[in-house]
Amino acid sequence: MDTQLDFTFQPDASEVNMIVGWRQWADAGSVSSGLPQYLVAQTKARKIGQMSSDGFYIFQVPGTHDLMRPMVKFKEGYPVYLESQENLFYYTGDAQRGVVIFLGDEPQLDIERYSRTLLSAAQTLRVKRIVGVGGVYGEVPYDKERIITTHYSRHALKAELENLALSLSGYQGGASIDSVVCRRAGDRDMEYVGMYALVPFYDFSENSQPEHMIRLENDYKAWLGVMRRINFMLKTGFDLLDLEKKSRRQLKVIEGKIDELETANPSLNVREYIQHLSENFTEVPFSPLDDVWEKNLGQLLDTLDDSGDPGDIPDE
Repeated sequence: MDTQLDFTFQPDASEVNMIVGWRQWADAGSVSSGLPQYLVAQTKARKIGQMSSDGFYIFQVPGTHDLMRPMVKFKEGYPVYLESQENLFYYTGDAQRGVVIFLGDEPQLDIERYSRTLLSAAQTLRVKRIVGVGGVYGEVPYDKERIITTHYSRHALKAELENLALSLSGYQGGASIDSVVCRRAGDRDMEYVGMYALVPFYDFSENSQPEHMIRLENDYKAWLGVMRRINFMLKTGFDLLDLEKKSRRQLKVIEGKIDELETANPSLNVREYIQHLSENFTEVPFSPLDDVWEKNLGQLLDTLDDSGDPGDIPDE
């Protein structure tokens, strides 16, 4: 096993898959960082290992002061806290199906060694398929199903992904960590699928005033869209009722924010802008038959529970 890896548990399920996310550049709506954390908490997944961070991160760049530096906290002269990058593995599942959940910090250095180490970890854990999750901001309707693009490491995966209401990526530009790992997985003939959700972001001002912006820090509707596809593709049983409720509550919060902006700044034409987005948007819902019961039950529970988590308030 790679010396940069340290595992305390070896999954023995008949089939093991992996969900990977990072605190990274392509993390709109916290799809890449928040969703894996949420899954760990919801399933009470156990920590089973870590990847050493040695050699992957920059301590400082001249002229940037503390942009790269880890945060430290002293109490009466003693360092009681020192922030550090982490790359951790968690595990949840049963004897038939297991899921490794990986959450890391996107590397700044030695990306090839980082990718090799992560893929070696997947092979050590007998992972059949890796699913990477991420998000990018865009001008899309807040109340519609999220567009989710996909990329894959093996040509044989294309036909399967086309049946999941996914848009095949045609992106060209700077690579995220997910893109690099996807390509290197293909070099090893390993199965890797990336899913990127398009997260709503609206800027109603010409000079980017924060009070005239709507941005979802945690886009529960995007999380839900990604997880429905993962459940169907991997035949996993993640309970999505909580995400159903969170996304519906968040929808109400966004509508309230839009009403607030429209009332305070009628010249921004917020409602007209939102309506224009909806009229020019083609929604591609994903509703497999296996999820019908879940949706109906979620709607029933929502009518009985009007209290609880109000969802994230969009950043102003």
